[in-house]
Amino acid sequence: MPGNKLNQKSASKHAQQLLFSEALQHKRLASITTNPQTSSPPTESTTMAEKSHSTTMDRILQEITTVSRRIEGMDASITSLTLETKSMRAEIAGFQSRVTGLEQHMGLVEAQTTMSRDRDQDLLYLRSKLTDMEDRSRRDNIRLHGIPENEEGVDMQSFLRSILPKLTSLDFDPPIEFQRVHRVGPKRSGNSSRPRPIIACLLRHNQTRQILQAARKQGPFQLDQHDIRITADDSKETNDRRKAFLALRPRLRQLEIKYGLFDPARMWVTKNGVSKDFYNPEELQLFLDSFQPQSMDSTSTSGSHDNGGDNEGNLPP
Repeated sequence: MPGNKLNQKSASKHAQQLLFSEALQHKRLASITTNPQTSSPPTESTTMAEKSHSTTMDRILQEITTVSRRIEGMDASITSLTLETKSMRAEIAGFQSRVTGLEQHMGLVEAQTTMSRDRDQDLLYLRSKLTDMEDRSRRDNIRLHGIPENEEGVDMQSFLRSILPKLTSLDFDPPIEFQRVHRVGPKRSGNSSRPRPIIACLLRHNQTRQILQAARKQGPFQLDQHDIRITADDSKETNDRRKAFLALRPRLRQLEIKYGLFDPARMWVTKNGVSKDFYNPEELQLFLDSFQPQSMDSTSTSGSHDNGGDNEGNLPP
């Protein structure tokens, strides 16, 4: 921009010099024409020529003045444009600085988001491990629901040791032994019709499995006209997953998909000869959504296969 400004100034000065040179030349001609020593006395034609020259010079001077004013206006405009250009450059530099700052901030946000996502995955993994450890620590436990309060008398272990073979129709050899037995929670006040469940931790795991299998096949049991249900003592997270799997059974039957629910909370399904295991109800839901739903009128249960573990009796009430 400064180079353009200098070129325009030099061009304007050159134009002024040319105009002044032309004006001086006309003035010399006029002086030669009117000089009494070198010419004859002025005539009418000479006077007209002088007037013509004078008019031409006045017009040239006016044009020179106009051009000079225009050049001055152009100089002012160039100066203004130069200032505006400097201001725009400063604003652009400020914008670039802001963009750089935003890019750095976005990089930090992305890094924090990645760290947060990794932390969430780690928490989910740790939670699943804790749930698995809790379930393993409870795998020798059974829960008995529906036994009236105080029915066990003063020795609950002896009471269970006598009724469990009768309820399950199993012969235990060696006899059942318990590590600990107790009711869950504080005693309910008043004449509550819902007794507290009993948790029993058996000494031998194979006897625990026998009782739970019999409970799935035969339960609920009858004891003095009371319905007795025996379930596994799984963690709350595992029970919630089992209930979510059981809620999908109508959809599985509608799609004629064979299925089975296994301990602690694993759904096995087979469709068109292909079998899959699901440990998460949400993943099973996505799998079912991939099939075109059939009409409710054509719903059939012939394709379902309820495994021994698929029984609501295995869940706490």
